Amino acid sequence: MGDKSASKRIMGAAGVPLVPGYHGNEQDIDKMKLEADKIGYPILIKPTHGGGGKGMRIVHTPDEFVESFLAAQREAAASFGVNTILLEKYITRPRHIEVQIFGDKHGNVVHLYERDCSVQRRHQKIIEEAPGPNVSPDFRAHLGEAAVSAAKLIITMLGLWSL
Repeated sequence: MGDKSASKRIMGAAGVPLVPGYHGNEQDIDKMKLEADKIGYPILIKPTHGGGGKGMRIVHTPDEFVESFLAAQREAAASFGVNTILLEKYITRPRHIEVQIFGDKHGNVVHLYERDCSVQRRHQKIIEEAPGPNVSPDFRAHLGEAAVSAAKLIITMLGLWSL
C-alpha cells in the first residue's frame, strides 16, 4: 500500500469513501491542471509515495498550479525517488481518523475501533485519541465496516489468503 494512488483505487473498490480528487496514472501537466479545475480549488498536490508532508502543496488558485505541481514533483523525486503526484480537494478543517485492523491466517479480520490523530505538527501526529471524540455510533460502525472490507480486499489481492 505504499502507492497512494493505487491505495485510493483499492479503497474505492472496497466501498471506502474518498476525498474527491485525481489519482490516475496520467501525469501530463495539462491533464493534471484540467483535473485540478474539475476538482475545484483549493486543492492539495501530494506525492503518491512517501509521507511526512514532503512534496505536499496547497494550491488556492489556478495561477499557482503549474509552479506548485513542478515543485512537488521535484521534491517527491528527491525525497522518495518517484515523482508521481495525485490531487485531492483540500479540506480546510479535516479530522484525521484512523481505524486499527487485525487479521489472522484463517481469513478473519476485525477492526479495533478508531482513533483521532488530528493533532499534528508538520504533518506528523502528536496526539492519538481513542475513541475518537465526536464520532457517532453510526459513523463508528461505518468506519469499522469499511476498514474490514478494505483489509479483506487487499489481503485477497495480495494472495495472502482467499475468501
